Amino acid sequence: MKILLFGATGMIGQGVLRECLLDAEVESVLSVVRSATWPRQAKVREVVHSNFQDFSALQTQLGEIDACLFCLGVASAGMTEEAYRLVTHDYTIAAARACLEANPAIAFLYISGAAADSSEQGRIMWARVKGQTENDLLKMLFRRVHLFRPGFIRPLHGIQSRTKLYRVLYRVLGPLMPALQALFPRAVTTTEQLGRAMLRVAKDGYEKPILEMRDITRF
Repeated sequence: MKILLFGATGMIGQGVLRECLLDAEVESVLSVVRSATWPRQAKVREVVHSNFQDFSALQTQLGEIDACLFCLGVASAGMTEEAYRLVTHDYTIAAARACLEANPAIAFLYISGAAADSSEQGRIMWARVKGQTENDLLKMLFRRVHLFRPGFIRPLHGIQSRTKLYRVLYRVLGPLMPALQALFPRAVTTTEQLGRAMLRVAKDGYEKPILEMRDITRF
């Protein structure tokens, strides 16, 4: 299986990449990044791309991809709706269009968020934008689209969030996380479990397009 990965340097993306490297069925990972990270894994081929609103230059490389795992995202705190929409919605849809034009058989998997607002009318900015992104992806003529709505994510295997506030939160809650996950197994997942869930769904599909936490924690 050939994977296209966006957001490999983020917390979720790091977890997904780790699972890709461990999975014998994953032949290769094409990682699209803004700045070079010089990956040291034979499976990974990194492409540095500056314009995340136009991926036409990558068309020839996308034709052989089996699944796109789109894990790119930012925290909405301190951002205007316009700036947040650019990264969350516009970048995602631009990547999806490029994938669809290159190969309609690609499965497109997107990391959304718990409480994403499908009505696009709610008062919470980030939820509206996530909801719009989900809706626009579902309108596209992919073979399969799956939207993951994780809630609280516990980082494992040395993975860290790139958001300072989240790193502080994880340090404070770190000792409690195993207990929280044991007490609330359907409210807490891990980077490992989420990565495995994305890969399983990329390979085998799922019974519905939107996966809530209760679905993610089944894997």
